[in-house]
Amino acid sequence: MADFAPESVAFAAGHYIGGANVGDGERIPVARPSDRVDYAELPVADAATVDRAVNDAARAVRDSGWASRPPRERARAMRRWADLIEARAEELGRLEALGSTRPIAQAVTGDVASVAEGLRFFSEWADKLGGEVAATRTDQLGMIVSEPYGVVGAITPWNFPLSMASWKVGPALAAGNAMVLKPSELTPFSTVRLAQLAVEAGIPAGIFNVVQGTGAVTGDALSRHPGIAKLSFTGSTRTGIAVMKAAAESGIKPVTLELGGKSPQLVFADADLDKAAACIAGSLLANAGQACVAGSRLIVQAPVAEALVAALRSRLSSVTPGPTWKAATGFAPIISEPQARRIDAIVTRSREQGAEIVMGGGRIEGHHGAFYQPTLIGNVRADTAAVREEIFGPVLTIQTFVDEEEGLALADHPEYGLAAGIYTRDLGRGLRAVRRLQAGTVWVNRYSRTLDFILPTGGYKSSGIGKDLGRQAVEQNLRHKTVLIDIAG
Repeated sequence: MADFAPESVAFAAGHYIGGANVGDGERIPVARPSDRVDYAELPVADAATVDRAVNDAARAVRDSGWASRPPRERARAMRRWADLIEARAEELGRLEALGSTRPIAQAVTGDVASVAEGLRFFSEWADKLGGEVAATRTDQLGMIVSEPYGVVGAITPWNFPLSMASWKVGPALAAGNAMVLKPSELTPFSTVRLAQLAVEAGIPAGIFNVVQGTGAVTGDALSRHPGIAKLSFTGSTRTGIAVMKAAAESGIKPVTLELGGKSPQLVFADADLDKAAACIAGSLLANAGQACVAGSRLIVQAPVAEALVAALRSRLSSVTPGPTWKAATGFAPIISEPQARRIDAIVTRSREQGAEIVMGGGRIEGHHGAFYQPTLIGNVRADTAAVREEIFGPVLTIQTFVDEEEGLALADHPEYGLAAGIYTRDLGRGLRAVRRLQAGTVWVNRYSRTLDFILPTGGYKSSGIGKDLGRQAVEQNLRHKTVLIDIAG
C-alpha cells in the first residue's frame, strides 16, 4: 500500500439527499486526527434538512418500488454495489484514512474489504425472511408476514466509519427499507461516497440518504422525526440514552443500540500464554483501543500473571505511530485532542487512587496528532476509574484472581456487558465461563471478529439492546403482520 498526500483526496463536503450533494446548514470545521489540521467545513443539518431527507426517502420507497421489487433484484443491486466498493478500494481507503483514525493499509485491506463482503452477506437475506405459515385449525390459514418498516434511521460512530455505516444500511436495504444515516461529524465524508456508489450500482436515489451534523442538532432531529419508523445507533451509553429518550418522546418506535463496553479478558493458568498475549495486545493496539469491544480489563490467574504481563510488555513496547496516510503506520492516532485529554485524565485519576502505572501512561511525543502510549495499569480495585469507566484508548488494567469463582466475579462489570475473552485449555471451564459471563459476545482463545457475518453482535446491560450483523440484524429491519383466513367451504 502506497503513501498518499492528504491534500490530493477529493470528497463531497455535504449531505447526500435524493442522489444529489446538498450543502444546506451552518458549517463547522472538521480536523484530521493525524495532524489536527482543519481540512474541511461540514454543514449541519437542522430539523428542516432532516425532514427533507426523511421525506425524500419515503418518496423513494413509494415511487421506486424498492420494497416491492423481487427480492433477488434487490440482492443483485446490492451485489453490484459491493463490487463497485471493492473496485474502488484504494479511493475509499484513502478517503477513510484521510479524516479518521484508520491507517491506509488497514483501511484498504481491512475496512473496505469487510464492507464489500458484508453487503454481499446481507444481500443474500433479501429473499429468505418473508414470513411463515402458522399451525392453525384445518379450516383456517394462519400466516406471519414480514414487511419492511419503510424509512429507518441510523447514527454511526467515528471509530470505524465505513464499517459501521455498512452494518446499518446493509440489513436495512436488504429488507426493503430506505435509510437516512447520520455519520459522526468527526468522520463524515467516506459515508457519502458509500451512498454515491449505491446509486451508481442501481439502487434508487433516495433509498440511502446521508445527513451531516452534530448529535445535539442533527442526531436529535433524526431520532425525533415521526417519519423514521425504526432507529439504530452505535456509540456511547450516555448518548444512547439520549437517543432512546428522544425517539420515545416523538412516538414509539423500535430502537437498536450498540453502546459502550468495559470488556474483560479472563486468563486461566492453563492457557496458552503466548496466544493469550498476542490476542490481548492485538485488542489493545487495534485502532489504539478506540473500539467498543476493546478488551480493556485483564483478569489473570495469579500463578501466571507475572509471565503474562512480561509478554504483554514485550509485545506493546514497539509501535509505529504516524499519519494515517503513511503506509508504514501501524498505530492509530487518538480521534481528537479532547479525547486524548480524557484518556489521560482517567489514567491520572487512577494513579491518584493508588494504581500503579506498569507501562506507558502518557502521550507519545514528536507527532502532530494526539498519540497515546500503550498503557498497563496494575494494583487496581473495582472502583478505580480505569476499571470502572470506558476509556476508548490503549489502556489495559490488570487484576489477579486465585480460583475460577473469583475470576468470574471480577469479570462481571456492574454496568457494561458487550464482549468478553476467555483463555483456557480446559473446555469444561471455558463453557462454564461462557454461561456465567454477562456479555453479548464471548470469544474463547481469541479476541476478535472474523468475516463470518452470520454471527451477530450486541450487548447486555447498558451495552445495548438488539443486534448488528447476522440474520438478527435483517430481522430487526422487518416488522411482522399476523394474517388469519377462514377457508372452510
